[in-house]
Amino acid sequence: MQSIKVRSRVGADGMLHLQVPVGIKNIDLEVIVVFQRIAPATEAKTPEDLGWQPGFFERTFGCFQDEPLLRGEQGEFEEREELL
Repeated sequence: MQSIKVRSRVGADGMLHLQVPVGIKNIDLEVIVVFQRIAPATEAKTPEDLGWQPGFFERTFGCFQDEPLLRGEQGEFEEREELL
């Protein structure tokens, strides 16, 4: 069994026409069609709509531009048993 995902548009006549190359010839196939509506594109959500505090990005953007970021000492790596 193979699955092929295609995106197509229903015409004004209400008919969906599919052309799906399967790479085989002269053979009977059973075809199952499952369709799902695609939601129309919506306007971009604001950071506040996505759960960020108002002004968060304005307050934090570029806050490290003058300060170098330094990675501190990481310590010793613990030895672990090898998993099989």
